[in-house]
Formats: sequence, C-alpha cells, structure tokens
Amino acid sequence: MTVGGAWGKLLHVDLETGKHWTEQPDDELYLKLVGGRGLIAYLLLRDLPKGVDPLAPENPLIFAPGLLQGSNLPGSGRHAVGAKSPLTGAIASSEVGGWWGHEFKRAGFDALIVHGRAAEPVYLWIRDGQVEIRPAAHLWGRDTAEVEQRIRAELDDARVRVAQCGVAGENQVLFASIMHDINRAAGRGGLGAVMGGKNLKAVAVRGTKSPPVANRRLVTPVAKWLGENYKTKAGWAVRIGTVQGVLNWGAVGALPTRNFRDPMFEGRERISGQLMHETILVQRDTCQACPIYCKQVVEYKKEQELPPNPYLRSDFFHKISLDRAYGGPEYETLASFGSLLRVDDLLAVAKANEYCARWGMDTISLGMTIAFVMECVERGLLSEEQTGGFLPKWGDAQALLEAVELIAHRRGFGDKMALGSKRLAEWIGGDARQYTVEVKGQELPMHEPRLKQALAIGYATAPIGADHMVNLHDTSYTKPGDSLERVAEVQEIPPLPVDDLGPQKMELFYHEVNWRHAQDCTVTCHFYPYRYSHLAQALSGVTGHEYSVQDLLAVGERAQTLSRLFNLREGFTQEDDRLPRRVMKAFEEGPLAGVEISEDAFYAARNYWYKLMGWTEEGVPTPERLQSLGLTEILKEAME
Repeated sequence: MTVGGAWGKLLHVDLETGKHWTEQPDDELYLKLVGGRGLIAYLLLRDLPKGVDPLAPENPLIFAPGLLQGSNLPGSGRHAVGAKSPLTGAIASSEVGGWWGHEFKRAGFDALIVHGRAAEPVYLWIRDGQVEIRPAAHLWGRDTAEVEQRIRAELDDARVRVAQCGVAGENQVLFASIMHDINRAAGRGGLGAVMGGKNLKAVAVRGTKSPPVANRRLVTPVAKWLGENYKTKAGWAVRIGTVQGVLNWGAVGALPTRNFRDPMFEGRERISGQLMHETILVQRDTCQACPIYCKQVVEYKKEQELPPNPYLRSDFFHKISLDRAYGGPEYETLASFGSLLRVDDLLAVAKANEYCARWGMDTISLGMTIAFVMECVERGLLSEEQTGGFLPKWGDAQALLEAVELIAHRRGFGDKMALGSKRLAEWIGGDARQYTVEVKGQELPMHEPRLKQALAIGYATAPIGADHMVNLHDTSYTKPGDSLERVAEVQEIPPLPVDDLGPQKMELFYHEVNWRHAQDCTVTCHFYPYRYSHLAQALSGVTGHEYSVQDLLAVGERAQTLSRLFNLREGFTQEDDRLPRRVMKAFEEGPLAGVEISEDAFYAARNYWYKLMGWTEEGVPTPERLQSLGLTEILKEAME
C-alpha cells in the first residue's frame, strides 16, 4: 500500500452467513475517491443490484471514514454512513461527528460494509483488526444510553465507541437515524431503518493503531493555522454555535414557520439559543481533535429552580426532566420542533430532541412530517377515524411530544407518520400532496430558500434529497470575506446578492458544492474555516501524493457524479430536480414580502449548473466528463 492514511482494507461482514473478509482496493481508488460519499456511491453502484428494496437484506450498509480520519487533524473527527435510502429510494449518505470514525479507523480498517440480515438481533465488535458478531437480543428495544452502557460493561472497556440504530430503526421508521456516542446522529435518509432491518443493533469499535501519515510536516501547519485562527474565523461556533440561527434568521423573516407558510414567528425568543444558554445549558461538547466545542448539552430536573427569564414559560416544569447524556438541540431542531410547528416552549422542544437521540430519529424529517400533519388537520384532510383521535394543532407542545413517541414506536397513527410526509400524503390522498415540502422524498431543512436562492438550487439537485450541508448559503457571499477568499483560489467572484441566480452565482455554486462534497469524502467538518488549499495540503501530507486545489475539488465532483449515476440508475430524472411550489411563492408580508423564486430563473440556473458539471440538458453526465474525471475505468470495473 503506497497511500498514506489507508490500511488498504475494506471490511465486509455478512450477517446472514456470519462470515467476514477484507477487500484490498487499488491505490487509485483511494486517491480518486478518498472515502466518505465517494466510496459509498462507488460501492452502491458496484454491489447493489438495480431496483432493490432499500429495506431488503441486499442493501449494503456502509460506514466510510476518509483518509484523514485517525490523523488527529482538527475537523476530521467525522465519518460517513450510506446505503440506498428507504425514505427517498436515492442514495443516502449522512455524515456524523463524535469519536466513532476515529476509533474505527484506528481499529485497522478503512470502511465497513455490512451485508445481509441476521436471523436474530446482533451487534458487531471490532477491535484492532479482530471482528466478532455477538448476540444483541438483550439490547433490542432499549434506549441508546442504556445500550451503550451495557455494551461497554460487556466488553469491559469504557473507551469503546458505539454506533446504534435505536428503537426507531428497529421499528423501520423511514427517517430513523444511526446514533453514535448516544447523541451524534447520522440523521438523514433513514439509515437507522436499514440498520434495524438487518437486525444489527450496534457496531462497537476500539482501536489503538495509528494510520500511517506520509509527511506530517505538511499536516502540522494546517492544524497550527486552525489553532491560531478558529476563535476569530469560527467565532460564532465558539460563542454560541448553530443555535444563534433562531434569532438571526427570525429577524429577517427566514425562520421556517407553520410549514414554511408564515414569514415571521413571534415566539422565537422563547425557543432561542440565547434563552437556552441562559437557562438549561450545562455544558458545551465537541468531537475528536476539535477545539471549538460547538455542541449543546442541556439538563433539567423536575421543579428545578431556573434563572428568572421573561421568555422562559412552560407547561412542563413539573412534568419532564432533561437528561444531559442526550446532548441538546441545535438550530435545525429548535426550528423544526419550534417555529415550524408554532411551538414556543423550550423545555418541550428540548425534550422532543432528547427523545430523538434516545430512540434514533432525524429531527428535520420528523418535525416536517408533524408540520404536514398539523396542516392536514387544519385543512380538514384528516379525521379522528383516520388518526385514532390524534389531531395535533399548531402550537400544541404536548402533541409534539406525543407525536415523537407514537412515531418512534409506530403506535396508532404513528405507524403512518413513520413513513415521512410524501408517503403519508399519498395515503391521505386528495389535496394533501400539495402541502408537503420535500425534494426526492426528503423534507426541507430549516433554511429559507426565498432568502437564499442558490440554496434552492442545492435543495433541488442534492443527490440525497433536500439538504443544507452539501449546499451554498448565499448570505455568506454578499460582501468580501473568508468565503469569497476561499473561492478566489480558483476563481475571482465579486460579492453577489442573495437572490441572484445568474451565471456568476452558479459558477460560485459549482465550486462551493464540489468543495462540500470533497469535505464529505475527506469527511471533515463543514463549520471549519479551512480554505481549499488547507485541505489539499493536509491530504497531500497524509497520503504522500500531491493534491492541488483542483485535484481536491475533483474529488467532490466525482462524488457528486457517482451519486448522480446511482440515482439515474434507480429511476430518478431531471424532473426530480425541482423545488416545492410553496417555497417559490412570495410572502405577502414580512421582511421577505414580494420575494419569489421564478420558475424561469430557477430552471435557467439549474440547467447552467448542469452544463458546468459536464452533464447533458437532461442532467446525465457525459462520457467526456466521466473520462476527464478519471471515472471511466472505475465505472467499468463497478459495472462488470
């Protein structure tokens, strides 16, 4: 093996036969794909037959770090998980922080590919090159914190890291997540359901090996730069983290409210990150080798005295407690359980977040599905007979908590809500479909496309369905600063308005989305202020093979292209690269009043991006672009 950062071993485990083996890929595969989403897309194209049900045993579940995991580079405490999504039928590739990916890499493997379905519940135990399939019937149905505690006790090692599907995954909730370290979620796409469908309760890992780093002298300056600059260049994350978004976006009319129908949420101060920090926050948490500590940890005990605050009012002071083991809500969750549902009770929102970590569910798709149900109730599209009497209304915090529990355990109407909003709308029939807010079956995150209009293109075209991470947030490019300076390493682009969808914005979008996909192949944190050249230098140092900035961006473009080819094979077309009509129409009042996304501008921008990607007018990668990306031979091997 001549590629640093790699062991040269992909671990395969067949749960049906109980056998495991390692695959030794060529150096070229590592160098071109690096890991994460690129490797996941390649393996799905190679190993998964066309048209297989995502919940069938044939759908491989792939845990994929990249070449930087185990190097201790700040921001590399992440890994990717992927499969064919049961929620969308497209590729699912979800990235998660914590310590699991670092620990798995130190166990001596570059990726884990799980095949088949066990006859009874099991968990995997992987330690320093050794693999064991262990019984897990005694863990089935238990909360994530208890599962982790029991596994660590069984293995007599408190430093074991655990990934697990949760109760929602066991019950095949189509937006079930895979929980790592109890409160880190590979959240989107329903990967927990794939894991639960395999009767795989958990994957426990422990490693003491250090992956080879070819030239530490190239890696150290990048880490040093981050150490010297993160307090200023990522100051927002240091100070408060993502939860600042509730007030920031709320003030400009971009906090999603009442299923993206209302321009403003008057109760935003009551669910804000600032209020959380003043009342129930007890700690900030972080991921492996990260100095930023951006994650929230909350705690509350029944009838606890909290600092007086005019915005903290709740119906749950004497009814609930909050367990710090499950972390705390981030921006997406405060919005999806708060403003989106018009719920303004911070304790209820935090408790719903705890339930999702406890049982393993994606808070975005969950909140959006509940919002869709509330709208259907409001419009008379759901009856007591259909829902078993569960008819939640806007602002009902008790209904929020009840819905989360019903869905995780698939009790009553929760059995239908567990399908996600698109399938639920098909079951309801009538006009219901027009009130879903999703792309490719995946519900929109909590960022307003009427404000950030290139983000709208990203929602429409992301291979995994609507996503805010492999995307461009227009508000970061309206004035000179770090974001435009990063892009200037490949193209000088001036500041651009948030509602611009012209050629320059799409060229910016092209570079930055390739960058985001590259980060999901190296599996590094999107919040870091790294430039393209920083990651290229770190990758060069770890691997011992020189990466230019363009080489790095090509890694991201390969991941996008392979993901596109997988989706095309599974029946998706350019018709699926669209945006819900609701979020294209202008609000009649509020700061964004009159701002719309016209269909002409939207499709012109999307089609220009196709051209930049080297795709046809139908959104199909051309043979010439596949050749220029060095994918022709890789795909030939995958398709044989």
